[in-house]
Amino acid sequence: MEERGWKMGSEWTSATIGEHFDLVNGYAFKSKDFTEKGVPVIKIKNIKAGYFSEHHFSYVLPKFLESQEDKIAQSNDLLISMSGNRHDGSPETWVGKVAHFKKTKNYLINQRVGALRLKKEGTLDARFMGYLLSSWKYQEQFIAIATSSGGQANLSPKQIFGTTFEYPDLPEQRAIAHILGSLDDKIELNRKTNETLEAMARAVFKSWFVDFDPVRAKAEGRDPVRARRGESGFAPNLPPEILNLFPDSFIDSELGQIPKGWEIKTIGEVVEFAYGKALKASNRKTGTVPVFGSNGPVGLHNEALVKGPGIVIGRKGNPGIVTWSSKDFFPIDTTFYVKKIGNISSLIYLFYALKDQDLPSLSADSAVPGLNRNMAYMNNILVPSDKVLSAFDEQVVPLFKKIDVNDDESVTLAALRDTLLPKLISGELRVPDAEKFVEEVGL
Repeated sequence: MEERGWKMGSEWTSATIGEHFDLVNGYAFKSKDFTEKGVPVIKIKNIKAGYFSEHHFSYVLPKFLESQEDKIAQSNDLLISMSGNRHDGSPETWVGKVAHFKKTKNYLINQRVGALRLKKEGTLDARFMGYLLSSWKYQEQFIAIATSSGGQANLSPKQIFGTTFEYPDLPEQRAIAHILGSLDDKIELNRKTNETLEAMARAVFKSWFVDFDPVRAKAEGRDPVRARRGESGFAPNLPPEILNLFPDSFIDSELGQIPKGWEIKTIGEVVEFAYGKALKASNRKTGTVPVFGSNGPVGLHNEALVKGPGIVIGRKGNPGIVTWSSKDFFPIDTTFYVKKIGNISSLIYLFYALKDQDLPSLSADSAVPGLNRNMAYMNNILVPSDKVLSAFDEQVVPLFKKIDVNDDESVTLAALRDTLLPKLISGELRVPDAEKFVEEVGL
């Protein structure tokens, strides 16, 4: 008998999705329903290939938790994108992406997002099914059965319910899910660690260049170790050699009071927003170079357009979004990338200073929103002294390097997960052998 999975002779059962799952369709929120804060709404963009992305949420008021109670995502739901592209777009935009949802707080589901929910426990493991249905085999199957309308592919509940799949017994499902899940758990831990590191770097920026804690401390004769509550919340705790780099008084400026001796320049005097280059998803070749769109990374390529580290700014579609690349990168034609032309030495300072600008409000073009570069150039930006900027880099560059190391590790772990996934699901690789691979990476 053919060997499948980790147990000799293990039989895999065939079933349809409709036999084991109900499908909850999302709610068609109106544009006027969305607010800046509130209950996060899961949109198609939050469903990635195999994972749930907690970035760039839209929000609605809590009242919708009562009026649309049946549209609340539940832990162990499998979220599926019911509209999207076929192979002509980036995998991030494909129809039929599936992600295992394991959050316990309240999230509402938007239209064209489906939540596959197990009808009963004891036969299928939800996490295993998330990996199974997000594998290449089923991604291809969902794309193939989707119907086209208005330039996009759509899946109906009937099409999803009719999709057949094979699964092993529950212990083997859980063993496979555990192996792949241990890799995903480490990736998630790296992500959370990086959020903390980035918050630390951001706190230094805010303390030094927004709240001016060191300058205020010197001007008021206070102990600079004790930051006042209600400002940055970050205690400078600066040694004398760094504290002495800061002035001890303020002057009036177009930006309000700024530290004495620091300057005000326009953005156009210190940087150029250079145009990215067209690169269709179909023309991208296998590689490790991140490709950036207006909303951040959109894939990989084998060639870089810009030497990193660098800053990318959304130009079309989602204008004004500022993202960072630690490596050489390829910004596509919906973006600008930042070229230093003035006397601000710290690229990380520029990154945070540009994020603090309200660039999204400077959009033009009513049909397709776009950042007006010339208007952005007219905005003012604070230029601290070179010595303070050098000290800032000494504080935050090590944090960014740690972030980069964690990102590299996560890329390696994701590659291992994506290699093991089809082999485990097809039965080509036994669970004990897969466990050895995972042990070799220290998990």
